[in-house]
Amino acid sequence: MTNHVHLIVSLSENASHTLSDVMRDMKKFTAMHLIKSIKENPQESRKGWMMSMFEKAGRQNSNNTVYQFWQQDNHPVQLKDENRFSRALEYIHNNPLASGIVRRAEDFPWSSAADYCGGKRAVDVVIY
Repeated sequence: MTNHVHLIVSLSENASHTLSDVMRDMKKFTAMHLIKSIKENPQESRKGWMMSMFEKAGRQNSNNTVYQFWQQDNHPVQLKDENRFSRALEYIHNNPLASGIVRRAEDFPWSSAADYCGGKRAVDVVIY
């Protein structure tokens, strides 16, 4: 999506961290890398505007040192059974389609929808 992310996240039963820890670390990691990419991209015409917006938001939040990239809140939904999981996965896969970004859910390059219909994703997700 152009302005938000949908994720299905699970932790093993014996995990030493919480879902809040995972979300915090994911936001921190991605924010640092995305801000660096924006700063270092000479072709990004909106760089000055974006960086000033991130900096302004960062000044308004005592949790940050300079920039605020992600919103502070999340909207978690616990997927207690297979039916809820399936509905959430379908919603996530169809979100780019419903937004008019793609004509088929599996064509959105950052989605796992292609994995579920026998296709191949345009972008491989790499976790460091």
